[in-house]
Amino acid sequence: MDSILLGLNEVANLNVLLAIFIGALIGVTIGSIPGLEPAGVMAILLPLSFSMAPLAGVMLLVGVYGGAWYGGAIPAILMNTPGTPVAVLTTYDGYPMAQRGEGKRALSIAYTSSFVGGMISVTSLVLLAPVLAKVAQKFGSAEFAMLALLGMVFVVLAHRKHVPAAVIMLGFGLFLGSVGLDRSFNSQVFTFGQTWLLGGIPLVPVVIGLFAMSQAFVLLSKKGNDAHVTRLEGEGYFSGVAELLRNKMTVARSAFLGVIMGLLPGVGEFGSQFFSYTLAQKFSKDPDSFGKGNPAGLIASETSNNAVTASVMVPLLAFGIPADALMAMLLAVFMVHNYVPGPTLFAERPEFISGLYISLFLMNIFCFVYLTFATKWMVNLTRIRGRFIGAFILVLGFIGSYSQNYQVSDALIALFFAGVGYVLRKNDIPAIPIILGMVLGPVFLTRFKQSMGISEGDLTIFVTRPISLVLLSITIISIVVYISSKVKERRKASAA
Repeated sequence: MDSILLGLNEVANLNVLLAIFIGALIGVTIGSIPGLEPAGVMAILLPLSFSMAPLAGVMLLVGVYGGAWYGGAIPAILMNTPGTPVAVLTTYDGYPMAQRGEGKRALSIAYTSSFVGGMISVTSLVLLAPVLAKVAQKFGSAEFAMLALLGMVFVVLAHRKHVPAAVIMLGFGLFLGSVGLDRSFNSQVFTFGQTWLLGGIPLVPVVIGLFAMSQAFVLLSKKGNDAHVTRLEGEGYFSGVAELLRNKMTVARSAFLGVIMGLLPGVGEFGSQFFSYTLAQKFSKDPDSFGKGNPAGLIASETSNNAVTASVMVPLLAFGIPADALMAMLLAVFMVHNYVPGPTLFAERPEFISGLYISLFLMNIFCFVYLTFATKWMVNLTRIRGRFIGAFILVLGFIGSYSQNYQVSDALIALFFAGVGYVLRKNDIPAIPIILGMVLGPVFLTRFKQSMGISEGDLTIFVTRPISLVLLSITIISIVVYISSKVKERRKASAA
């Protein structure tokens, strides 16, 4: 109760409340505009969050992250264009409902499903994070090294259709993360005599370039008028509540899958949506109606992707390991304010943890209430041309990358990685492994060196410690299962 009261005191700060509401408002707006992604906007806001109070800075980014999944349903349902990448399955049943004149009903179902999924996700964070943090107290250097390795392997395997490309991008990220001064041996690594590389390649300009400015290049390269005029038809902004009550098992199953998938690095919203939608169709009495406007399909999609938003923070808070690139940005905010995620954070900063929980609940409530009453005006955002948005993002990207350290080199790094990100987007190559390689690579290398020092060079330290052995076994089994599945696919293909 003491920590809850301390958390309420943290949240009852005007700056924190403004950060929650402004972040959520920006996120919902970004999700409503086709072509924009929350990662890019979070990257632009990252330098600004460093100058804010810890909880306010974190919630500004989390508000964008969570709000975008709410807003992404608007263009997905009304235009058959996902506002965010994770809203693809929302188009399957949401757009057919809008075509039947049930646009308002479909949006109500989407908002209510997102709200329920989001609240369940925050509850899971409250329950799971402290428990896993206690488990993390038993972790040594060997366990953290294997956990970082498991995270990198999961990120690669999550890109099932692009695993070779993901491995290369992860390797590139590992290389970038190793640049700078190696304090263990007091030697320069891949600096090529350039003094400005002694501190390493900064994460923020790389993130801004890969996710924000590269998206700006994509929008600027589009030809013609890509604005849309949408119509909002039908009745019943609150009909979603009754629909969810009629599909209670679909809601529970999708929320559970979303929470579990959020705990797995690299899996996240895409995995939870796919499994939730598939199971909803399998257990439905009318599976043929899926993809033609079945509310259960819409519920499965929106509940599962929002159930990930808070549970994905569990590995970050409990172990200090980011599950994806967006959580890596949050980790940067934590480290700037000297808040080290892990078991000690729960003991040393209980007011911050409780404030974070309360803020997440408030964010979901705000998104739901705001969208329920403001959708009729927000649909006009779809009329904004992509080139105008791209030019605006490009300017903000340069300002954000330069303003962190006020160095021209940071802006040039962002510009370089904007070009890299643009090429990756055009060739459908994942960029997320680069960021995870930059973040998890140094963790793995540092902990691996510590383990080798403790064991005097004996590699068996990773198999003689139970938790390390379990993590290593999961890593090996995951790789073996993937390879065996690929071999079976090739055999079937050759047989056909």
